[in-house]
Amino acid sequence: MNSASPLSTAITASNDALLQLCKAGGDMLRLQVLRVLSRDAYSVQELCHILDCRQSGMSHHLKTLTTAGLITKRREGNSLFYRRTYTAAIADLAPLHDALLSSADLMQLDLDQQQRLEQVYVERAERSRAFFAEHASEFGEQQEQMVAFNVYGHSCMELLRSSQPQGGELAIEIGPGEGAFLAELSPRYAKVVAVDNAEAMLKRAGEFVNQQGLGNVAMVLGDSRDAQLAPNSADCVVCNMVLHHVPSPADIFKDAARLLKPGGLFCVTDLCRHDQSWARDACGDLWLGFEPDDLSEWAVASGLQDGAAAYLAQLNGFRVQVRQFIKAEPHTFHTPSHSA
Repeated sequence: MNSASPLSTAITASNDALLQLCKAGGDMLRLQVLRVLSRDAYSVQELCHILDCRQSGMSHHLKTLTTAGLITKRREGNSLFYRRTYTAAIADLAPLHDALLSSADLMQLDLDQQQRLEQVYVERAERSRAFFAEHASEFGEQQEQMVAFNVYGHSCMELLRSSQPQGGELAIEIGPGEGAFLAELSPRYAKVVAVDNAEAMLKRAGEFVNQQGLGNVAMVLGDSRDAQLAPNSADCVVCNMVLHHVPSPADIFKDAARLLKPGGLFCVTDLCRHDQSWARDACGDLWLGFEPDDLSEWAVASGLQDGAAAYLAQLNGFRVQVRQFIKAEPHTFHTPSHSA
């Protein structure tokens, strides 16, 4: 018996994938799952809570969406988290794949679902705040277990100097830690704002600022959406080793894009994906690092473009990505002149 030809096999695979995509899009709950996942990654338990569904039923729907290539899963400590897959497995089916995700984005969650969704973020944020409130005095020592500031701080500053050699009017650092990078920003920007929602950590950064005599640094107790941070005002926004602590990394990209001037830089340093789950308890991490593509996808979705990047060698089992993203300049349209 002759085996199937490569062409026949490819056609069968494409047909099967088409069928799975159509099947995945043919159920309201599955479309709601895609809608919820447009924002971030969620565990099975969180999705069950948000959409008021039993875990057995949710697991079935997640398997269908995974088989269709619309979502993917990854382990964070003891839990599996699901997120969207932005690239279709078969290029010819990319239009349908993208259309399903775009159409799901048009759906409106009901009021109860929206409230439960926000509750998930509140609970995540509270866990992070509670950790830093309790361990602020030990933060530096705990961070050293992973990646010390002197390992990534120089690389981040070198990229920033190369991209913005003249500095600028305003730099914003989200989550300044103990303040070390503020000393790098202060001489190069007319004003620097450090924003942190953990009061204990902001106090430590403020003590460092006072010790160093950084007179142009202002401290803001809040988050990246604080009303004191004006839209389209910053030359650069810095977020060093913060994303893995926040409830919604994707939202940080959206907030940075809103805060930046056209042409401004979003500078991000964070861990690449790793499997050292001890970091969740020891360092208050919500996420075990990120794939480089994760950051790129969040950037594109926020209207930012990939810029310069550096990847630091494996250190204590951790690999570090130092990235820049650029807020595009608005297009200038010229009206052609007409001779008489």
